[in-house]
Amino acid sequence: MVYNLSDISKNHQVRKKYTIQLGENELVLKELDILNEDANVYKLIGPVLVKQDLAEANANVRKRIEYISAELKRLDGTLQDLEEKQNSKKEAIFKLQERIQSLQAGKAKA
Repeated sequence: MVYNLSDISKNHQVRKKYTIQLGENELVLKELDILNEDANVYKLIGPVLVKQDLAEANANVRKRIEYISAELKRLDGTLQDLEEKQNSKKEAIFKLQERIQSLQAGKAKA
């Protein structure tokens, strides 16, 4: 499979999006943690605010954080793989350039 800079760029963009979402969800979790157990919690579903149980909201946010963290870990692995393949290609190109230069230098002497 051929990888290019756009693959790495896309990975960075998606990673940035997930990092922002992770921060937002961690903030929501902190806010939920300081609420009293009898506090009213609402979830926005489309244009409607729906009342939600605090424990359920807490569990949903924790699951979302877990999912986003797993996606970030997966993206990091993919990015590392892409960068290793890119570096491998750079090394191969560098070696070919050196070989071409040495062959040209040999012809110039002859």
